[in-house]
Amino acid sequence: MILIYRHLINILFPIIIILIFLRVWFKKEDKNRFKEKLFISSFNITRNKDKKLIWFHTASIGEMKSIIPLIKKLNTNNKFEFLITSVTKSSSKLIVEQLSNEKNVIHRFFPVDKQNVVIKFLEGWSPDLILFVDSEIWPNFLFEIKKKNIPLILLNGRITKKTFLRWKLIPKVAKKIFQTFDLCLTSSNKSKNYLEQLSAKNVKHIGNLKLSAEIELKNQLIQNKNMLKNIRFWCAVSTHPGEDLFCIKTHLNIKKIYNNIVTILIPRHINRSNDIELACSKFNLKSQILSNDELIDPNSEIIIINSYGVISNYLESCKSVFIGKSMLKKLKNVSGQDPIEAAKLSCKIYHGPFVSNFEEIYDLLNKLKISKTIHNEIELSDYLIKDLNNFKKTYDNKISVVDSLGKKILEDTYNELTLYLKNENSKT
Repeated sequence: MILIYRHLINILFPIIIILIFLRVWFKKEDKNRFKEKLFISSFNITRNKDKKLIWFHTASIGEMKSIIPLIKKLNTNNKFEFLITSVTKSSSKLIVEQLSNEKNVIHRFFPVDKQNVVIKFLEGWSPDLILFVDSEIWPNFLFEIKKKNIPLILLNGRITKKTFLRWKLIPKVAKKIFQTFDLCLTSSNKSKNYLEQLSAKNVKHIGNLKLSAEIELKNQLIQNKNMLKNIRFWCAVSTHPGEDLFCIKTHLNIKKIYNNIVTILIPRHINRSNDIELACSKFNLKSQILSNDELIDPNSEIIIINSYGVISNYLESCKSVFIGKSMLKKLKNVSGQDPIEAAKLSCKIYHGPFVSNFEEIYDLLNKLKISKTIHNEIELSDYLIKDLNNFKKTYDNKISVVDSLGKKILEDTYNELTLYLKNENSKT
């Protein structure tokens, strides 16, 4: 099976190159750095051999945010260098914004999982400890890391039911892959159980590291910020196709009570903005696609956010929020979006019945009465009408419970890693 995978990667490599060049054309890749993903000559290795190198690999911006507090904590004594790899353009920007002052932190794009590329990457960077975050499983990398006997940790490990069932179809391959990890720190008990069934070793559940992520508030036009403080509005964030109509119908229900209601809709993928605008027009709703540095039109009823990484700016002023990818039964096994940012900004959270990716987090928030499950637009609009009776935002002491748990998870994760680093040091 592994040989078949390697042959497929080799065969598909020219197509992968073409696809990435096309993504550059459509501005979905960094035009100056995209070659880091493809070519050995573009790795741009800058390595201080006098320090141990810890390599974190994350997929995208959500995972990147979760490791930043951990990197800062590990970096207090300046004993290490840090290499961070990711896949998305937005995640590279986040590193520049939040860790640009840390001179020993380097970002590179994750290269394609092609065996000769992998070997050269590992030989060039020569990391002393490697942490793959969340659900990043790349067979060629894992096996080459194992060959080189480099300690490998799955950090904040997450396995969905759908992924678990797929791995169960190839149990021998699954065992071989998951036993490459020396330590697995999982984000949930469910993931811990799945990993143990897949023959992973040294599996521990500490908690979801995303609870320790720092809230990032970007610069926002003061006119927009002031306007949001003085209007009755709610947010729908991380919505997926099929949930836009749900949000529009909710807006129409609320409008029967509050004629001046504003809905701020932040789709998971902003390339859908035009489709959402078209859907609004069918209901004779005045909508605005809002990009960075644009003023909110005071006559707009539905504002569609067309920028990445700005959700916190709107949640900061928002009293009530609906979080998407939770109403669609067809996505049941991969459902749910991260509610932690909204919780930390003291929003009242509503979500649909399908939240498998963040089930334990939502259970906690439901117990604290920070979040609530809804099943249709009637339920959601009824709750929002009550919330918006007094639309001025207040901050709830229950949020301190979330912050405290995040700090504990960060500390426990840090202790696991420092213990591991000490053990590794004792071997040298």
